[in-house]
Amino acid sequence: MSKPPDDRREGSLEAPTRHPLDWKNPDFYNEASLLHEMERVFDICHGCRRCFSLCQSFPLLFDAIDESDTLELDSVNKKVYWDVVDNCYLCDMCYMTKCPYVPPHEWNIDFPHLMLRGKVVKHQKGEDKLRDKVLTSTDAVGKLASIPVVVQVVNAANKNRTLRGLMDKVAGIHANALLPEFHSDSLRKQAGRRRAPAITPVATERTRGKIALFATCYGNRNEPQIGMDLIEILEHNGILVTLVPQEQCCGMPKLELGDLEAVARAKQANIPVLAKLIDEGWDIMAPVPSCVLMFKQELPLMFPDDTEVVKVRNAIFDPFEYLMFRHKEGRLKTDFKKSLGKVSYHVSCHLRVQNMGLKTRDILQLIPGTQVEPIERCSGHNGTYAVKSEYHEASMKIGKPVVNRVKQAQANYYSSDCPMAGHQIENGLDDGSTPLHPLSLLRLAYGI
Repeated sequence: MSKPPDDRREGSLEAPTRHPLDWKNPDFYNEASLLHEMERVFDICHGCRRCFSLCQSFPLLFDAIDESDTLELDSVNKKVYWDVVDNCYLCDMCYMTKCPYVPPHEWNIDFPHLMLRGKVVKHQKGEDKLRDKVLTSTDAVGKLASIPVVVQVVNAANKNRTLRGLMDKVAGIHANALLPEFHSDSLRKQAGRRRAPAITPVATERTRGKIALFATCYGNRNEPQIGMDLIEILEHNGILVTLVPQEQCCGMPKLELGDLEAVARAKQANIPVLAKLIDEGWDIMAPVPSCVLMFKQELPLMFPDDTEVVKVRNAIFDPFEYLMFRHKEGRLKTDFKKSLGKVSYHVSCHLRVQNMGLKTRDILQLIPGTQVEPIERCSGHNGTYAVKSEYHEASMKIGKPVVNRVKQAQANYYSSDCPMAGHQIENGLDDGSTPLHPLSLLRLAYGI
């Protein structure tokens, strides 16, 4: 078994380097090659075990080794390898916060990309479940489920205990998982009806004062109010807002499924539209951290030589990241009318991966009489992971420390930049309370 050295080599003290995803290489899809690399990486993980508390993948691997005949990886059934892959939801926290052997370390460990490669090989072999294909087809599901009348039926069915029990048995969607509501009055429809104020944008060193909003699947049809709150906040601060004229899903759900060809098709639909807007003087923004991360990190790693992908990467912002740039440049209004008291704030994994610091906390703490307590742990929701029958209980276990922190805080509000993580906390609390998104909190404080 490979053992970690007593101390790390000098190069490992540098900032982590993320290598592009080598998905165009035929060897990427070679199962024997994949299993060989899994053996190498899993053996190193076995000798380190720093990531044991992050998700189910690591304890599952370590328990299998500890229960094996030799107490080493060599006697672990290869089926366990695929179970490890299935329990990884690509949060990147092991790479970003725990692993001492990421590049430039000579061992070159990128656990999330290895798990992604495993998901891709499974997808290529046709092993995806119908449920998973449906859950990751967010555009198609959203269009169907948000049709007037249909939307009422879908939302009612998602709350009916009898039907949810049937969905658990037949479709593999856990009866106790909170499913997002759908809205026929989408963000695009609401934004299209309103009369935008006359704004003369003011550019600064880092921002141009003009935002083209990428609505996102979730923001458009599941929680349009978050997008409307964002528009009101931006316009209150003298920032011109338009919606991206056409968009598809960012591709993150299909990435988590291992369907890279679907990701490439989404990229081909979205990137030219966004790049054109940037050329016309607009900055890009999305209200959901996973979607911002897709354009900031995942697409650039898949298409490192695509200049338009790089252009979008450099011009897309998280809302609070953008607002903090405006604040530092003297362009953010602080005419708050309402304090928020104590806020229990969950920092989502896909926001932490962006390495921007706690900009949401910093903006909210500009509000007089407001104390923000950040919680930097995984909620356990992680895309579709928490709604699947076989993983829901594990997801709740992963998120329990976050739920406990929220309980202990006894705050006036609890909140997460990821709306799905917020509802995962709601599910864990199970006390009738509901989360309020940080953008909704900021709008509340502004009194607009």
